[in-house]
Amino acid sequence: MDVRRRSAMEQPTKGAGGRPVKMKVKMDHHHHQNDAAKASDALPLPLYLTNAVFFTLFFSVVYFLLTRWREKIRTSTPLHMVNLSEIVAILAFVASFIYLLGFFGIDFVQSLILRPSHDVWAAEDDEEDIILKEDARKVPCGQALDCSIPKIAPLKPALKVAQKVFDKEVVSETTPPTAEDEEIINAVVAGTIPSYSLETKLGDCQRAASIRREALQRVTGKSLEGLPLEGFDYESILGQCCEMPVGYVTIPVGIAGPIMLDGREFSIPMATTEGCLVASTNRGCKAINLSGGAASVLLKDGMTRAPVVRFNSAKRAAELKFFMEDPENADTIATLFNKSSRFGRLQSVKCAVAGKNLYMRFCCSTGDAMGMNMVSKGVQNVLDFLQSDFPDMDVIGISGNYCSDKKPAAVNWIEGRGKSVVCEAVIKGDIVTKVLKTKVAALVELNMLKNLTGSAIAGALGGFNAHASNIVSAVYLATGQDPAQNIESSHCITMMEAINDGKDLHVSVTMPSIEVGTVGGGTQLASQSACLNLLGVKGANREAPGANARQLASVVAASVLAGELSLMSAIAAGQLVRSHMKYNRSSKDVSTMVSA
Repeated sequence: MDVRRRSAMEQPTKGAGGRPVKMKVKMDHHHHQNDAAKASDALPLPLYLTNAVFFTLFFSVVYFLLTRWREKIRTSTPLHMVNLSEIVAILAFVASFIYLLGFFGIDFVQSLILRPSHDVWAAEDDEEDIILKEDARKVPCGQALDCSIPKIAPLKPALKVAQKVFDKEVVSETTPPTAEDEEIINAVVAGTIPSYSLETKLGDCQRAASIRREALQRVTGKSLEGLPLEGFDYESILGQCCEMPVGYVTIPVGIAGPIMLDGREFSIPMATTEGCLVASTNRGCKAINLSGGAASVLLKDGMTRAPVVRFNSAKRAAELKFFMEDPENADTIATLFNKSSRFGRLQSVKCAVAGKNLYMRFCCSTGDAMGMNMVSKGVQNVLDFLQSDFPDMDVIGISGNYCSDKKPAAVNWIEGRGKSVVCEAVIKGDIVTKVLKTKVAALVELNMLKNLTGSAIAGALGGFNAHASNIVSAVYLATGQDPAQNIESSHCITMMEAINDGKDLHVSVTMPSIEVGTVGGGTQLASQSACLNLLGVKGANREAPGANARQLASVVAASVLAGELSLMSAIAAGQLVRSHMKYNRSSKDVSTMVSA
């Protein structure tokens, strides 16, 4: 809706705790003749008329110049000899061409077709007045929050949330959009400028996010107050992490540990909103440290991708299977695969036939990257080569789910994907009693009946553990991993056994498919990069490529070991409910929280 002809009027309302809070509501004043001058009045024409002027100028000077040059050719006059009118025409041509090139000519055409009539604006204005009247609520939106009426035109745009709380009152500051931004916001709302193209058109990611956010609030009528906008580097996510951003979500990061792993101490960053999780993991780290630390071993390191191809018969599909698994062809296939990357090295190809369809599961090392893109490029090279020897091969998809990515699958549980790690520790009996508040025999029995028998009854696939995914998710979010790969990365079997005549406890976690990387994706963001730096695995390892990613996988496994040990002890001692009531319960009155 057109808000350039509207002025702001401050109205008092009640904030949290009954204190008056000033709030700006945009009201229509079309009937006032003496409005104060505004910055937007400096623009003499609307956007669509401006484009029309430049279109007219462009074609006029083109016609004029072509006519003049045609006349010079007829009279044998050199073309480089120009008079004043021709110089002016050339300058006008360049100026109009640059302007139209910046807009690609789209805004003018779309504005003629999609520009709403004045009746539409009037109808929306009437609807806005109704919404504002109906939304005169008296119930606070939430404890310690400003209960402002959702503003339709405009809602709070570039909201700067100063993350400071004084006397439980959130301090926020709003910056009204400029006249130029108002034009763009209105165009986005009207659909004449696609929201996804703002970064390209403006060349300023921060400004694009602010404009997109304001347009979204006006279209939906919902406030995004509380979702931070300022304080984030939107350039860093362009083209790699997130499209069409309107802000960012803050997740608290806690530190568990340090934990002694393979003779080194690691402080574990965990991004989570679940109370008690970091505290519980920290207790497990303490028990492990007091018992001499944990040890880990990497069993396998290889990312997979499995394309699916189809033939006219099952016989032809089997012929390709035999070709791919023939040792004599291994070097040729590996050479084709490896040329796509310095670090991607083909390890194996496992094939499966389903009717006349063939699934080929490529497995390769990927250095310090998680490696999905790397292995996909190598697979494409091999498929292009196979097409010459098997011209009847129809490539259905680069991924046929035999990989298997972001889904629970037995192939990952059995064969492994990413890093396969085992982490173990021996917990002394007195530590079990004093720190974990339980007994060795109770832990062993609970593990057998819960993690092993109970999971088997439930038909679990890789879920023979207490809460491995809790820890994996928290560490993944903190270190910039793909959160969706928590699914297969949380495959884990927890084992507990009484040793030394039942006095001590041997505990281990076996995790066959931890998918992590220290380069690429979210690992390049400032916050996540800082957490990787805390662990000493930031970026690529130049001396031993892949060492940082492998170390991170071992830290993930050690974190899961600590979390499993602590939670199982809490359950065995009957402390689970009591701990969560203490650390995982909000003191806020949720009954007062309503949607804006």
